[in-house]
Amino acid sequence: MLRHSHLLPLAALLALSGCAGGASLGSGSNAVQVSQALPAPTVTTDTTDFSNYRMAPRDQVVVEVFGAPELKREGEVDAAGNLSMPLIGSVVAGGRTPAEVSTAIADKLRGRYLRNPQVTVNITKAVGQTVTVDGAVRDPGVYPVTGRMTLQQAIASAKGSSDLANLDNVVVFRRVNNQQMAALFSLKRIRAGQMPDPQIYGNDIVVVGENATRRFLRDVSSFPVGSFIPFIL
Repeated sequence: MLRHSHLLPLAALLALSGCAGGASLGSGSNAVQVSQALPAPTVTTDTTDFSNYRMAPRDQVVVEVFGAPELKREGEVDAAGNLSMPLIGSVVAGGRTPAEVSTAIADKLRGRYLRNPQVTVNITKAVGQTVTVDGAVRDPGVYPVTGRMTLQQAIASAKGSSDLANLDNVVVFRRVNNQQMAALFSLKRIRAGQMPDPQIYGNDIVVVGENATRRFLRDVSSFPVGSFIPFIL
């Protein structure tokens, strides 16, 4: 169970997230419960959407090539993150989405073996569950949770926070007892060792808020030098 003095009531979450321009929680919504305790999630049997999932070692997959049933491959990603295929050998799968692996396989088959290969890659079993990392990070997406993962590790999976990130405004969404819950964390204070790095579970959603001032300055820098910018009071 995550118990944290930095988990804020809903009014504070709304105020901070509104200023950050990123991880916003709907005002007056009954869909999200904000509490000072964010328990471990309830186990569910929901089907996971793997379209944006980054594959990991030991994930089990099925590869099919349209019109070439002899090239069908059922197996798992090896410890190095590679997938062994007939004719073309190893293909890098670790860190890639199923669509990206499909493209890589098709590229290797094209020309030498097939004129226009149509390849599909489906994940039949993931090693662990997944976490969605969104907002002001360098590579938003769905990533595997293998073993014990912390908030810092989840954000690192998305290649870290972006230059526009508000490190004091990181929201974790989690479903507990059929209720969507949320908590606000300061990545800046976690990195400084001023508060514990909370555990992240499968199906959590991590949203890193944006710094409104940094975004404004970035947008302004795109205007030609000497030009006037409309400003509404």
